[in-house]
Amino acid sequence: MSLFLATLLPGLVLAVLGVALLANRPAVVAALQGFPRSPTAAFWFFGGGAGWFLWQVWHLSTADFGDYHVLLTVGFAAVAGLAFKCVPDFLAVRGLAVLVLLSASPLLSAAYMEYGKPQRLLMVTLVYLLIAAAIWLGVQPYRLRDFFSWLFLRPGRARGLGGALLAYGLLLAGVAFTY
Repeated sequence: MSLFLATLLPGLVLAVLGVALLANRPAVVAALQGFPRSPTAAFWFFGGGAGWFLWQVWHLSTADFGDYHVLLTVGFAAVAGLAFKCVPDFLAVRGLAVLVLLSASPLLSAAYMEYGKPQRLLMVTLVYLLIAAAIWLGVQPYRLRDFFSWLFLRPGRARGLGGALLAYGLLLAGVAFTY
């Protein structure tokens, strides 16, 4: 992945999320408040995260337990499948956390050793903050539900966060064109 794309994509995602929060439509509020326990979101986010993780395990090199990749893939696939049955609560949040953690690697790899481009730090800082948030929410996924409850308690909070996300997303998208 190029540094241009690694900066542009998070910028666009933030901008879209910012616009959705700025609009403060009842459908957006309901979707975000229902997200943590949504079975549909759990299927897409946790299923997507599990699929991506299993693909990476399947393609391990010999130095990284590659001789056991079939056994590891089957074992982790069983754990992912059982997660849908045994721990369905907040599985969407855990899936989002998995996707954030897995997507951090290509984003940070694109910025690696690019010391001549200090503006890359705008993207790298965001990625590290998202990694910390993903680890925290992976351990305590109910905190996202609590955050959404707090956020939508007053309309100004959602609009303020939406404006900040939109501004930072547009900044990242603009920075992508400076490389």
